Amino acid sequence: MRAQLLAIALVIASGTALLTMSLTTIEALEETTAAYYERTRFADIFASAKRVPDYRSRDIAEIPGVRLVETRLDERAILNVSGFLDPVVARVISLPERGPQLLNALVIRSGRLIDPTRPDEVVVSEPFAQAHRLKPGDSFDAILRGRKRTLQIVGTALSPEFVYAIAPGGLMPDDERFGILWMGRDALAAAFDLKASFNSVSLSLLPGADVNDVIRRLDDILVKHGGIGAYGRADQTSNWFLESEIAQQKNLSRVMPAIFLAVAIFLTNLVMARLVDTERREIGLLKALGYANWTIGWHYSKLVFAIAATGIMIGSLIGAWLGHWNTELYTNFYRFPFLLYRPGPDGFVFAGTISLAAALAGSLMAAYRAVRLPPAEAMKPPSPPAYQRTWASQTALTGALDEPTRMILRRIIRWPVRALLTSLGLAMSTAVMIMAFQWVDAVDTLAETVFERGQHQDATIAFNELRPLKTVGDFENLDGVLSAEPYRYVFARISHGHLGERQGIIGVPDGAVLSPVFDVSHGRIDVPRDGLVISSKLADLLRLEIGDTVLIKLLEGRQPLVSMPVVRVFETFIGKPAYMNMGALNRLAGDGRVASGLHIRVDAADRSALMTKLKGLPGISSIQFRQAAIDTFYRTMGETIFIFIGFFVAFSMTLSVAVTYNSIRIALSERTHELATLRVLGFTRWEISYILLGEVGLLTWLAVPLGAAIGFWLAWWMTSAFETELYRVPLVLRDATYAKATIIMLVSAVVCAAVARRRLDKLDLIAALKTRE
Repeated sequence: MRAQLLAIALVIASGTALLTMSLTTIEALEETTAAYYERTRFADIFASAKRVPDYRSRDIAEIPGVRLVETRLDERAILNVSGFLDPVVARVISLPERGPQLLNALVIRSGRLIDPTRPDEVVVSEPFAQAHRLKPGDSFDAILRGRKRTLQIVGTALSPEFVYAIAPGGLMPDDERFGILWMGRDALAAAFDLKASFNSVSLSLLPGADVNDVIRRLDDILVKHGGIGAYGRADQTSNWFLESEIAQQKNLSRVMPAIFLAVAIFLTNLVMARLVDTERREIGLLKALGYANWTIGWHYSKLVFAIAATGIMIGSLIGAWLGHWNTELYTNFYRFPFLLYRPGPDGFVFAGTISLAAALAGSLMAAYRAVRLPPAEAMKPPSPPAYQRTWASQTALTGALDEPTRMILRRIIRWPVRALLTSLGLAMSTAVMIMAFQWVDAVDTLAETVFERGQHQDATIAFNELRPLKTVGDFENLDGVLSAEPYRYVFARISHGHLGERQGIIGVPDGAVLSPVFDVSHGRIDVPRDGLVISSKLADLLRLEIGDTVLIKLLEGRQPLVSMPVVRVFETFIGKPAYMNMGALNRLAGDGRVASGLHIRVDAADRSALMTKLKGLPGISSIQFRQAAIDTFYRTMGETIFIFIGFFVAFSMTLSVAVTYNSIRIALSERTHELATLRVLGFTRWEISYILLGEVGLLTWLAVPLGAAIGFWLAWWMTSAFETELYRVPLVLRDATYAKATIIMLVSAVVCAAVARRRLDKLDLIAALKTRE
């Protein structure tokens, strides 16, 4: 039975490995994050404003519950990096001239911090430096508020604020086109005319402080200085991404191991039930000799313990390796200066306990049957099943079948529960593969919908400050620009009853073409002159329907407070945007006919010249390229998704092989005498092979539609579990996905059948026909 038991052990190992991987990854990410935040004094509250006098920092420090306050300057710049054609967007943050950083301290990775007496020295983020192969001593040009500066790199660093560093408006890190720079506060203040003031502040709180109360008081102080709303650590972009990833790992740990352990329960029950039936005579003799029930039960339980222990040991080793690999994979996206992968015993004990419980659950019924058999009854052969003609055997279709086929059908009909469970086990392997392959379909659909159908611009340019609409014409006159389309972006707080969201509102011009409002189901939609158009995700968060009225407070300029109806709800896969007509938004803000930025179409023939021109233009805070976003999206997803698909396919094949092989081996054990008799009566080897393997083959085919249905449900559950405010994974299952999963499952079944056929060809007829009587 070693092959059968090993197959069960491998299924247990698969479930244990997935559970151990998830638990150790979660533990490592949480421990690393907590240690990193504590060592670098990561802030609890963040806020930005236009220009705040330095003396206001004392008022902020006096807010009840505030422990530390650190003010700074936070600006944008365009970099010209040698050897890289596209402009690079940089976020430039000041460092204190005297003393260490109080909050959000840098971790120097190479070189040193800046010298306050040298205004052109900067420290750059390590991912950006690695992407461009920069090192201390190198330099590059930067446009700081319209003035060109040559900056000298003196060090590379990591920051707790940018564990996950994305450019404004980006979805994933693009270290080639976005970087973080740190330079002296006096130098940055001189460059942006911000002496004796600050535009960004970070706070740490005392234990037990009310975060919402501190945010409210901080907003009251900053409102007169162009504050755009404070927010807590939970809403800080980098931390929010990281916490979302940990939450998704927890969702994964709840479902996938359960599938494998459920199949382990079925297989254990199948094998142990057959073993008890085979050893009825021995059980009766032992009981007659005085062995107690618990001794008999413990005997069979030890076998289950051996199977489970083997699976748990293999699964724990594989799970630990996968957990370490998975954690290291995350460090490619979440940049930590150190990795604390020190899984404690809790995760392994929990995974092992769950796996052992699953195996024992599968053997309980069989062990109970063994201990409750009276000795006299146990030593008698089991009563043969009652055979009778059923309605199915009397149909014309059954009469047209040959005898071997009718044998197969009779066996399935007489043991329908066993047949159903076998098909269900095979269906589970198909379902897991369908769920894994579905991610490829989903990623392709998401990219096609968002980047190709929903966007038609080649680049999006954001300005440092609002500019008149006539700027559109200035950009259209640049060589290489085919067309330009303005947009307006305003930070706001949208409220409905007691619910509220800090959410940007995008102003879209009439007849927008380059970046219109796009509904994934209905395509491009127009934005009415009055009212708010919101995404379904934002509608869910605020419990809104069409016709409801929301309270909007703009967090810029005069910060007006208005009520506005929701006129349309649309579906999107990315974010939770809200849109207004651009003219209406400008009137509400009271800023006149202005724009926050432009979407442009670029002539490929003049792209190089245009990129060179954009690098030197003043007043630009960021440039996003649509094709670069697509390339980054696929590159980032490709580094992870195909590897995970490979793991799930391997685990699914283990599941398929275990179910198929055990079913065939048990059927062979039960029918050895019968098949040998048929062989003696003149049936050919092919016919008895058909009788044995045809049953499993038919159950395998029945498992295909069942697996497709379960796979669809699993894919739906996974897409629902992985839904966040940032993105929704579309539920897309193409015909090729079902086909690939089915083919892999069928190939696994054929391989198992071929192994069983070799064993059947070597069947010893004389030994098989001998009876104990």
